[in-house]
Amino acid sequence: MITFENMAAQKKELEQVLQQSGIKALNTMQETMLETALHDRDILLLSDTGTGKTLAFLLPVWQFLDSEKKGTQALIIVPSRELALQIEKVFRQMNTGFKITACYGGHKREIEENNLLEAPAVIVGTPGRLGDHIRRENIHTATIEWLVMDEYDKSLEMGFTEEISFLIHSLPSIRKRIFTSATEAATLPDFLGTNHPEILNFCSGEKVPEHKLNYQQLLIKDTDRPEALFQLLCNIGNRSSIIFCNHKTETALLSDYLSAKGIIHEYYHGSMEQRDRESALSKFRNGTVDFLITTDLAARGLDISHIRYIIHYGLPDTEATFTHRNGRAARMEASGTVILMIDSRQHLPPYLNEDIEIITCPPPYVVPAKPNWTTLNFSLGKKDKVSKGDIAGFIIHNAGIRGEDIGLIEVNDFNAFAAVKKSRASHTLHALKDKKIKGKKVKVQVVKTADQ
Repeated sequence: MITFENMAAQKKELEQVLQQSGIKALNTMQETMLETALHDRDILLLSDTGTGKTLAFLLPVWQFLDSEKKGTQALIIVPSRELALQIEKVFRQMNTGFKITACYGGHKREIEENNLLEAPAVIVGTPGRLGDHIRRENIHTATIEWLVMDEYDKSLEMGFTEEISFLIHSLPSIRKRIFTSATEAATLPDFLGTNHPEILNFCSGEKVPEHKLNYQQLLIKDTDRPEALFQLLCNIGNRSSIIFCNHKTETALLSDYLSAKGIIHEYYHGSMEQRDRESALSKFRNGTVDFLITTDLAARGLDISHIRYIIHYGLPDTEATFTHRNGRAARMEASGTVILMIDSRQHLPPYLNEDIEIITCPPPYVVPAKPNWTTLNFSLGKKDKVSKGDIAGFIIHNAGIRGEDIGLIEVNDFNAFAAVKKSRASHTLHALKDKKIKGKKVKVQVVKTADQ
């Protein structure tokens, strides 16, 4: 255990963890969190989307963990499965030697029950699934001393108040609470059990830093919204873009329209099966598709680099939602462009400057070229002790292709995704047929996009 007393002497261990995470140096917010965690008071961390809050609370959690203790020591509550998976991924990259398990709806409970048999030091999950495990006594709460609620205001907005109240009252040994939000106006309800927390406010006071985002509005005819988006995408070309809709039914209808127009894309919403959601995000992350049509489910918790455009196909209901949507582009030092599609019945939200640039989409409307990557699905994953290196080596050894022809690799519990250059996909698929990884036969398939 790295105790509060000797924490200053553990600089070498901290540097090693940061190196494992690919972090050269902590930002001011993260350094302040480390220092503040030494105090006994609870913490309310307010910081803009994309500033590194995940690492900011995981580092003090890690430093609190005691390798000599058995049982779960920290519980992290999040509003969505995507955020749970992101936190799990970041913690694993830290390579601390402590076990973490993610629990969320849409994931087989039997798998999680097996993962919980030997209590992990850290559990991260959504309120409903965590409550279910506690009621079934799969999670034993007596040893949990640290509680983190990431994006806690979003959990409350999504109607988890009753379940969170149950979770709070099921934790008898909590001595440290950390709450995070990207919304400066967020308040802590009394039932969360905190008393005068230390507030660390790193919100910029801006929706997104002005130097990072460029705002534009596209004026459209009332009945031509889908066609206007098609024309916009033709003008944008092969630039990574998220298209936000207000309703999940709208995402499917829009997907059908763009498919008929020949636009390579994916869509993503909360009613999809978990495997389909993972597949859609993987294809967007690895460049198999450049356009992701989604609901506000993707407005928080998704860590996807190099997003160039945020398109508001439907105007957001609140300023907070607008901020979180746009935060997908302004990750850390990234920049991007926000485009609002406005028809004659609509006006710019009152929190936006009326002088926002108006753009047009002149013809010709040439469908963007197809991306250079194809996604392959492998039928083995973490539960088969398969790593990213195993997948890469398997492809290179059996297909004889170069490392630069392999893109992003992601390994899930029971499967893995790997991007390969489209020009090499057919050869690779044939070369991997009936081959084995670590003595286990693996089935490899091309993952189709929504337009196929």
